[in-house]
Amino acid sequence: MRVRAVPKEKIRTIQKEDWIDRSRRPYAEGETVWVPVKDDAAFDRVIPKRQDYKGRGFFMIGEIAVIHGARPARSEVEEIVQFRHPQGVLWIESLNEMTRTPSTEILWGDVGEVRHHENGYSYFLDPQRVMFSQGNRVEKLRMATLVRDRDHNERVADMFAGIGYFTVPVAGSGGFVHAMEINPVAFEYLERNVLVNGLSDHVTASLGDCRVLLSGIYDRIIMGHFDAIQFLPSALEHAEAGSTIHVHSIGSVEDQIKEICESAGFSSTIIVHKVKKYRPHAWHVVQDVALA
Repeated sequence: MRVRAVPKEKIRTIQKEDWIDRSRRPYAEGETVWVPVKDDAAFDRVIPKRQDYKGRGFFMIGEIAVIHGARPARSEVEEIVQFRHPQGVLWIESLNEMTRTPSTEILWGDVGEVRHHENGYSYFLDPQRVMFSQGNRVEKLRMATLVRDRDHNERVADMFAGIGYFTVPVAGSGGFVHAMEINPVAFEYLERNVLVNGLSDHVTASLGDCRVLLSGIYDRIIMGHFDAIQFLPSALEHAEAGSTIHVHSIGSVEDQIKEICESAGFSSTIIVHKVKKYRPHAWHVVQDVALA
C-alpha cells in the first residue's frame, strides 16, 4: 500500500484532499499517520500487506487492545499480543447501564490512561474507568458532517457526553455544544479533551443529570444512550419546530418516539440509521427525528 506521511496534528487539514485513497484505512505510527494515496499520487513509502488476522475480535484504544463479550481464553490473548504487540490487553465484561462505568479485567501487560487518536482528534481516557466505543466512529463523523453542512453554527445539546465522543467532533465542525455528563470520572476527561483539542470556545460542559441541566432551545439534540427514549420528554421541552433529535436505542423505537412527540405537540419525521451489530438479531440504531 502506497502511503504519504502526515503529522497527527495536521490530519484534520487534509480531509478534503483529492490524493487520498479513501477505500483504505490510514495507519498510525507514533506521531505520524501514514495516509493511503491514489495510484497516480506522490507517496513517501510502501507498507507491505499485513498478515491476515483470524483470531478473537478486538479493537485498539491508544495502545490498549480491548475485548468485549465472553472472557477470552489465554491462547486468544496470546494471539492478539503476537499480532498487534499492544501495551496491554483489557477485557470489558459489562457496563453500568446509567453511568456506563466498565467492569474490567487486565489480561496481559499494563493498562492505564492513554491518548487515543480518532478522526483527527485526541481523547485522553482510562479504559478501565470509562467507556469508549470504537464502533461508533462512522456515526461520530456523520454527526460532525451534519453540523458542518448547516449554513449557521448550531446550538447542540449532547445529553450523554461521556468523554466527548460526539461533543469533540461536533464542536470541531462549528457547533456550539452544551455537553452534559453524570459520571464525574468521564466528566473530568470530557473537560480535558475539550481543552486539548482547542475547543473551549465552542463547548459548555456541565456535570449532573441532563434532564436538569438542559437549558433553552437547541437546534440539535444528541441522545447517545441506549435508554434515550426514557429521556425524550425532557429533550422535547428544549426543542422547537425545525429542531432535530438523534435518539439511540437497541432496535427501532420509532412508534414510541412518534407517540411521545405527539404528546408534546410535535409531528415528526423519522429516519433510522444502523450504527453497528449489538448482539445476534439486534442492532444499535439511531433515529433522526425532525420536528415540525
